[in-house]
Amino acid sequence: TTLLAFLLLFLLLLFLLLLSASGRHSASTQTVETVQRCRGLMAVPRQPNGPQYPFSGLDDRERWPLVFYNRTCQCAGNFMGFNCADCAFGYFGPSCSERRESLRRNVFHLSGAERMRLLAYLNLAKHTISRDYVVATGTYQEMENGSIPMFADVSVYDVFVWMHYYVSRDALLGGPGKVWTDVDFGHWAPAFLPWHRAYLLHWEREIRKVTGDDSFSIPYWDWRDARGCEVCTDELMGDQSSQDPSFLSPGSVFSSWRVMCSRAEDYNSRGVLCDARPEGPLRRNPGNHNRNVAERLPTSAEVEFTLGLTNYDSGAMDRSSDMSFRNTLEGFGNPQTGLGNSSRMGMHAAVHVFMNGSMSSVQGSANDPIFLLHHAFVDSIYEEWLRRHRPSPSQYPESNAPIGHNGEYHMVPFLPLHTNRDYFISSRDLGYEYSNLLDATHDMASDFFMATSILAAIMFTILLLTSITYKWRRV
Repeated sequence: TTLLAFLLLFLLLLFLLLLSASGRHSASTQTVETVQRCRGLMAVPRQPNGPQYPFSGLDDRERWPLVFYNRTCQCAGNFMGFNCADCAFGYFGPSCSERRESLRRNVFHLSGAERMRLLAYLNLAKHTISRDYVVATGTYQEMENGSIPMFADVSVYDVFVWMHYYVSRDALLGGPGKVWTDVDFGHWAPAFLPWHRAYLLHWEREIRKVTGDDSFSIPYWDWRDARGCEVCTDELMGDQSSQDPSFLSPGSVFSSWRVMCSRAEDYNSRGVLCDARPEGPLRRNPGNHNRNVAERLPTSAEVEFTLGLTNYDSGAMDRSSDMSFRNTLEGFGNPQTGLGNSSRMGMHAAVHVFMNGSMSSVQGSANDPIFLLHHAFVDSIYEEWLRRHRPSPSQYPESNAPIGHNGEYHMVPFLPLHTNRDYFISSRDLGYEYSNLLDATHDMASDFFMATSILAAIMFTILLLTSITYKWRRV
């Protein structure tokens, strides 16, 4: 019996070994087919940055990704990804040759079944360990130049929580309490909108991978003129707990979620990075916020004013920028005057403040799933501005923006690499559309058809009267 058991165990191990070898062979074959070449990164752009960050060589994010990588895969055709195993955004199929446009819809236009699927997909992503990514829990210097790896496995969802923390964290200057706070590689400057566009696309893709559903698209919450958190119900993003309004209702799937990377002051005081450990439940108390910081949710009139601003960015290209579409949409320009350094936050930032909880801290805000719905709508406003004003690529600043925000700077912490200017383009070029913009296009077409019809009727009437008058005169 022992011999038989040993033989069966040996055969099982042999089978697993052959299966593993087969898998490695398949991956190798795919790499040969999709990777064109390995390219060096010695030519990382050196255009001058703005004065907001006066240091050099102290932060791992400077000249991204050279601290960690100096070579990447150059993908062939429509393939992309750190190993060229994915399709470029907007392409599908085994050869990435199928062009398909995804539609991001208003979350309130989803059917009951579609809403349940949304919650199930987000929950699955939260509880499935990522197979492709780990997150750094220490700086490169702490890793002794890589000889002592400091990484953690996290869920697919939490990869993106960490990414948002990492791009926005303060710069560690060495030692407890020694930080530089006036730096953010994904906010407060021109890359805010392109960075979050790329970020949502990657997040959307990873949810598709973990669920096996290529049709999944992030829905949006149109918060214009809302008097409260309309998505804060147990059928959507979670109601408030009757026991403590700062927590979520036990009837919500999100009430059991644990946040991470949400204690910026603690990390700064110790001079360390977030270690990716759970830090307690998701918190949210919408509407019970400090109204001296943000008065209310944005209005339709404020969105329309913002869309009317013709300059993408201006001046120092930071929170002080006047008449800047980016700065006003981000929330630091007054959405009624366009003047920067507003005494109260508006637009995008006001929604974060209004939520009064996990979403109100920049570094930890992606812990709250409302983040996805909120930023999808912000991205739709960005898209509408691009379509209205049709800016040339040169409108995106080439140099002198705050560090991380120049046009050719590689977005932190993405691999594959993207430049900021890569995402200063229409969503349709990236394979997705918004239902509200389709409706607007349809309305414009209807208005044009109506105006044309009225004009044709007027012209016909004029011609008819002219003809009658001409005949009368002849008689």
